[in-house]
Amino acid sequence: MTTNYSARLFAGDEDIRAIGTGLLARTLPREAWTHEAHLGACLWLLSERPDIDVDAEIADIIRGFNESVGGVNDDTQGYHDSITRAYVAGVRLFLSETAATGLAERVNAMLLSDVGRRDWPLRFYSRELLFSVPARRGFVEPDLAPLP
Repeated sequence: MTTNYSARLFAGDEDIRAIGTGLLARTLPREAWTHEAHLGACLWLLSERPDIDVDAEIADIIRGFNESVGGVNDDTQGYHDSITRAYVAGVRLFLSETAATGLAERVNAMLLSDVGRRDWPLRFYSRELLFSVPARRGFVEPDLAPLP
């Protein structure tokens, strides 16, 4: 269940805002859409874009971006609803507990926290359920522990 990797941290607030605005405008290069970019964009959306209802819009935002860069959203690739919803819950939890104030400071602290781990959703889901087609296509309740 543990993955060892070094988080790629952000140099400044503008780097995170560029990812978020590029995601929304569908101008972000595909190779820039990394694990860290996903989490940075989520934190940016939740903390700096109150005009966007993340719960209602995140699926369409990411699906649309994926398609704009030639990606496919199907049973095996592209947007994964349960993973996304788990991380949205995790980012909200992190925001409620952090004392960090700057955007990059918050995102980098989150990336270095448990929530920032690539395997964080596996604390709540069995691998079999999380990587199932139903969990990719729509939100499936966790089978190991409730999300925060």
